Amino acid sequence: MFRNTYDSDNTVFSPQGRLHQVEYALEAVKQGSAAVGLRSKTHAILLALKRSTGELASYQQKMFRIDDHVGIAIAGLTSDARVLSNFMRQQAMGERMMFNRPMPVNRLVSSIADKAQVNTQEYGRRPYGVGFLVIGQDQSGPHLFEFSPSGNSYEYYAMSIGARSQSAKTYLEKHYESFADCNLEDLIRHGLHALRETLQQDKELNVNNTSVGIIGPVGQHEKPISPLGSFRILEGDNVEVYLQSMEKKEEAPAPASVPDAAPAPTADEDVQMSG
Repeated sequence: MFRNTYDSDNTVFSPQGRLHQVEYALEAVKQGSAAVGLRSKTHAILLALKRSTGELASYQQKMFRIDDHVGIAIAGLTSDARVLSNFMRQQAMGERMMFNRPMPVNRLVSSIADKAQVNTQEYGRRPYGVGFLVIGQDQSGPHLFEFSPSGNSYEYYAMSIGARSQSAKTYLEKHYESFADCNLEDLIRHGLHALRETLQQDKELNVNNTSVGIIGPVGQHEKPISPLGSFRILEGDNVEVYLQSMEKKEEAPAPASVPDAAPAPTADEDVQMSG
C-alpha cells in the first residue's frame, strides 16, 4: 500500500518499519545464478552455476580468490562484486603488511558488512546488489559465511543463495548433519546435488557451467598445491571427475493412468442401474 510513497530513497522507513530500497537489493541477489557453500571439519567448499549471455559469449566468473585462506562466490551484480572483492583484498593485504598474519575470516566478513551497511543509512547512496558466500580457514578450522546487501552476515554449516536457491536449501537441510564427517569428495558430491536442484528441468551441470572452490587439504583427484590447503578454484576438465561421481536424479513418478470411461450405451442397450 505504501510502497510507491516510501521506496524512493533508502533512508526513509515505511510505516511498517521497512526499507524498501534494501529489500529491492535483496531481490537483485535472488536474480543471480545459484551458489552453494558447505563445510566439514576439514574442508569448506563453494559451488556455483555460471551463466553465459549467449552462444558466442564466455561464461561469467562466479568465484574470486581474496587471499590464500579466503575465497568467495557471488550472486547478483558482478560489477558490485568486483568492487567489494577488491576491498576485501585490500583489507587482507593490509593485515599481512601490518601484522604479518592472515586476517581472521569473521573480521574480514564484518568489514564488508560494515561497508554495505553505510549504503543503507546515508542519503544519495544505493545498497550493493550482490550477495556473497565466503569460505575461509583459520586456527579454529574452516568457516562458511553469508553476506547480504543489508549489511548482515551469518555463519552457516551449509547455505545457498541466488535463483531457485530454496530448492538447494531443502536438500542441504535434509543432509547437513552428515557434512561434518565427510571427506572432500563426498562433500563436493553433496554440493553438486544441491546445486543441481536449482536448475531448470531441461538443464544439466557440465564442465562449462560449474565452478568449485575449495579450502582444506588436497583431495584424491587434485594435484599438490602450495601453500597447503590454500583456496583454489576448479573449472573445466578438473570438475569432470566430480560430475561423474554424482548419482542420477530420481525420475518423477509417472501419473497414475486413469481407467477408460465405460462406453455410453447405445439406443438398443439397457442402462444398468445399481441397487
